Amino acid sequence: MFHAPHGYQRAPLPPAREQEPETPLARTAATTTLRSGAGTVPTPAAPARATTPAPAAAPAPKQRDAFFDNAKYLAIVFVAVAHMWEPVMDGSRATRALYIVVYSFHMPAFIIISGYFSRGFDMSRKKIQRLITGVAVPYVIFETAYTFFKRWADDPDQSISLLDPWYLTWFLIALFVWRLTTPVWQSLRHPLPVALAIAVLASVTPNIGDDLNLQRVLQFSPYFVLGLLLKPEHFRMVRRREVRLLALPVVLCTLVFAYWAAPRIELGWFYHSSAAQQIGAPWWAGVVMTFALFGCSLVLTACFLAWVPGRTMWFTVLGAGTLGGYLLHGFLVKGAGYADLFETYPWLSTPLGEIFVTVVIAVAVTLLCTPFVRRMFRWAMEPEMNWGFRRDPVDNARQRERRPAGKAT
Repeated sequence: MFHAPHGYQRAPLPPAREQEPETPLARTAATTTLRSGAGTVPTPAAPARATTPAPAAAPAPKQRDAFFDNAKYLAIVFVAVAHMWEPVMDGSRATRALYIVVYSFHMPAFIIISGYFSRGFDMSRKKIQRLITGVAVPYVIFETAYTFFKRWADDPDQSISLLDPWYLTWFLIALFVWRLTTPVWQSLRHPLPVALAIAVLASVTPNIGDDLNLQRVLQFSPYFVLGLLLKPEHFRMVRRREVRLLALPVVLCTLVFAYWAAPRIELGWFYHSSAAQQIGAPWWAGVVMTFALFGCSLVLTACFLAWVPGRTMWFTVLGAGTLGGYLLHGFLVKGAGYADLFETYPWLSTPLGEIFVTVVIAVAVTLLCTPFVRRMFRWAMEPEMNWGFRRDPVDNARQRERRPAGKAT
């Protein structure tokens, strides 16, 4: 047999492996050294050009949808207007009817939109931090602020109770609970029927109590769950021209029915804060009214959304500040009541006066939604609070990778 000369050995063959597509890096590595006995010198492949990888483009800032900003602003105006109608609608059947219609859809619409934008809540560190700073902290601050406001204006013995939300703050604690349970709802096969069943059970259970305003949390939960299930095409569907045209006779018929029902129906049904027995109705009425109000609210919410503009309007920018409009307008409404404004000026309860207070509160809540007010109260409604949270080790590692290499010292 042939033996290689002493001092020279044939290079062993590499182990067999699946053929991989050739890359510039593989072509460069294909150059070999001269080997004795081979008889030939392989021609080295042309070296690959050194290319500098293009820097990754920064993600474009997320664009806000004008339609949803418009809807949130208009919904919060309806909320404030309805609150201002409460002290002046006694004796006015028309105002009471309008109050019933507005209360049938304004909070359901707001809650459905909140559920729609909570679809991505996944218990991640950033989402939990955002939930605490954007919902829990404002709840603590404004629950305390409203308590001191009531102490100063009306009841010196009013105590601070974070377990018993007062006036407007119930929505924050409800939103906190709903978002925390979002992964649970999304894991169910039929979440909406389950939410409706829970709402029905709450409406016939008077001993739930006032802690965390659980009656409202449970009875309003189907609207939030519905928002979790909706997709962009559903909102496009209700904004079609035929739906807009159909919304007009539907709203007109609703107003006529509400005018007939105004002196006959108990307003407590529309607050979703009590069981049927607490309203003075038999238990089975809670079952009937839960489904009836859910159906009516969905129809009126669809009519409302059908007429919300989809383009940028002068008030579109105010949609980002609706939390401020919601939390701050309560001081105006309650302040007017504590100051006996409506007793001092009885003309405010006349038709002309009701129009006046409607315009005043609509202008006031509009101003409270402005970017200036949002910046002024950011410490209470959107605090950063980075000092209160642990740094994410994954984010820290990514920041170190993105940091340019320093010069050797």
